[in-house]
Amino acid sequence: MPAVEGAAVAAAVPCCFHCGAAVLEAHRWRSPVLGAEREFCCAGCQAVARTIVAGGFEKYYETRSAAGPQPQDLPPAEIYDDPAAQQQFALRTGEHRRSATLILDRIRCAACLWLNEQWLRCLPGLTRVDVNYATHRAQVEWDERATRLSRILEAVRAIGYDAYPFDPQRQAGLERAARRAALWRLFVAGFGAMQVMMYAIPAYLDDGGTLPPESAQMLRWASLVLTLPVILFSCGPFFSAAWRDLRLRRIGLDTPIALGIAAGFGASVWATLTASGEVYFDSISMLVFLLLGARYAELLARGRAARGLDRLSRWMPSFALRLDGEATEKVAAHALAVGDRVVVPAGERVPADGVVERGCSSADESLLTGESVPVAKAAGATLTGGSVNVEQPLVMRVTRVGAETAAASIVRLVERAAAAKPALVAGADRIAHVLTYVVIGVALLAYLGSRDPWIAVAVLVVTCPCALALAAPIALTAAAARLLERGVALTRSGALEALSRASDIVLDKTGTLSSGKLTLAHTEVLGELDAPGCLALARALEASSRHPIARAFGAGAHAAPVKELVNYPGHGVQALVAGRRVRIGKAAFCAELAGSPARHDDLRSSAYLAGESGWLARFVLEDTLRGDAVSLVHELHAAGLRVHLVSGDEPRVVAALARTLGIASHAGGATPQDKFAFVERLQAEGRVVAMLGDGLNDAPVLARADVSIAMGGGSEIAQLRSDLVLLGERLAAVPEALAGARRAMRVIRQNFGWALAYNALALPAAAAGWVGPWEAAVGMAASSFIVVLNALRLAARGGDPGTWKAVSTSSFLSRSRSYF
Repeated sequence: MPAVEGAAVAAAVPCCFHCGAAVLEAHRWRSPVLGAEREFCCAGCQAVARTIVAGGFEKYYETRSAAGPQPQDLPPAEIYDDPAAQQQFALRTGEHRRSATLILDRIRCAACLWLNEQWLRCLPGLTRVDVNYATHRAQVEWDERATRLSRILEAVRAIGYDAYPFDPQRQAGLERAARRAALWRLFVAGFGAMQVMMYAIPAYLDDGGTLPPESAQMLRWASLVLTLPVILFSCGPFFSAAWRDLRLRRIGLDTPIALGIAAGFGASVWATLTASGEVYFDSISMLVFLLLGARYAELLARGRAARGLDRLSRWMPSFALRLDGEATEKVAAHALAVGDRVVVPAGERVPADGVVERGCSSADESLLTGESVPVAKAAGATLTGGSVNVEQPLVMRVTRVGAETAAASIVRLVERAAAAKPALVAGADRIAHVLTYVVIGVALLAYLGSRDPWIAVAVLVVTCPCALALAAPIALTAAAARLLERGVALTRSGALEALSRASDIVLDKTGTLSSGKLTLAHTEVLGELDAPGCLALARALEASSRHPIARAFGAGAHAAPVKELVNYPGHGVQALVAGRRVRIGKAAFCAELAGSPARHDDLRSSAYLAGESGWLARFVLEDTLRGDAVSLVHELHAAGLRVHLVSGDEPRVVAALARTLGIASHAGGATPQDKFAFVERLQAEGRVVAMLGDGLNDAPVLARADVSIAMGGGSEIAQLRSDLVLLGERLAAVPEALAGARRAMRVIRQNFGWALAYNALALPAAAAGWVGPWEAAVGMAASSFIVVLNALRLAARGGDPGTWKAVSTSSFLSRSRSYF
């Protein structure tokens, strides 16, 4: 068939309105969309389009920048409803609620993500949907009484996409596919640039007119043919993004680049067709090659920074050795259940959270806590999934699996931070957006003033809004990954910015500066009840409490059943025991019931027990100060922060501790409301306040502070209200986080300064004709490279002579001598 006739036939074949494929059976599958009858290639695309229209999401077809995905045959979604399978990725957040992180697959553009997010929000039984536009992940929470996970997945499939629970290996596969596609585009552009340059050299060297016009024209046509793959394939991301933005009646970061490439190529094609003027196919190909090289470097940089945040998910082992009697069997880690007994050979990673039943070894928990020294483990010690057994085999009993493990909870906190856009990043995006309008305006004025299209092309290319847009995100991601390595999980996107500006830090005492493991040192009887009776009564009142004081009374005999128990946060507990009203807690709280003040004869912490008939007992409690508490306060002072100690403990105890630590500002006997008011007063003075706490009572003040830090061993609600979570027991991680935040903001300011200075100089230079298209591409690529490399300094691992050498994590069984 002649070429012209074949082209006419191809043009006559309609394309599927949904996926863009050829419609081989015209008029068979049709449906009204956007006020007109549309053709579809198959019943699947027709059904998807009808579903989208019926749901009220026709706007998707107006805003998409690429054709939708074609429906595929997928495995049944019901397999993810299996409770055993859900243990690995779903978390129970309420009596009937579960949450999970899903990967959205087959996404083509931002409109695809918008469609998925809006579509899921309309599903009955789905209580929360958060879509991360950067990672293509969705965090969903559903009510098991109203829906199932399979229905959520099927709803996504109904509109032509796919969704499945987050799997690090599958995510890595998708990232590899994206890198492969980007590398192919870069290769085609580079190969085309080299070949076109070969055809351009004769014209550059011909300064005496020795090259015949026919030969020169042939070289132009050859250059045009070689440049076409670069334009049609390699430039796809630039043109698709620009077209999407133009359809939305806005100008994006890729719009100036696409306009510059299109203008330069169009002018060169016209010069080739008319055999007059200059052609710049070599400059265009080289320009695209340099731009794609910068984009590829950015892709690798983003991947490197983001991989640090996914390291916990990636390092959980796939298999475990489960004990069946005295025999072992190799099973998938996700098949483990609570109560299973597991062998952990030396050098292997722990497959789930558990308790050591037999053996003596040590565990490297640096992946989770940042602690460089292995932690001793003996019978009764806890093991954390993802840590490495260093020395000898251990037998452990599984206590938590899948989404319930400590590593999974850390991943959720980090994912929550990644799903949000900090104000700093949003501000950079706005500046870059404004710059694109300025660039296009200057390019138009330059062309009108010079009548030289290549000056306009240089203006469009030389400016670098991308450098501005990259100035903050990569730096923040790299800094968050680095903090995670040091045992600090960033859970709020704007925390680094606030922490870098902190002028004051408020410290809690119990569980923060002290170990929080109170012990009962002495029982002083104050009434008619003997010491064992007072202790039994105290155990009964504190039996349901998680407060450190409650744990100080230990296990043992209880008094009569407790009725009408009421907890007064920050004060104590009141209840009816054997018909008598009794209280345990602070002296002032118990004095209201006892009818007389309590005695204070030493500086140790105390809890009081009183009844309606008077005082019953005083319990003297001891709490060991953390070994690094003094160095923490010293480093915070050295960093220029004003340190405050605010605690619910007795004022005299708090004052004595403050003198020991060298803290001038302190307050004791503080209720949660008092702590809240203390922070408010500092903020009213214009101070930027950071708060470090761990307890249930600290949750309100953690939420009030400008930036809050929770201890990893503290209450879950404190961690949920905080901006950063210390994953281990190292208080040194707090000044490290402060230094990391300040360094990150310093790098970001450097990036902003460089990007603004570069654009301020490059834009007028290009408009004046001092910079050509090729030089403009080099400058633009170099600007992005400098920003990316500067940001990646935050992820660099400085030499630390105290860092303990990591153990082997070979997947082979250990050859260490077993004891069983």
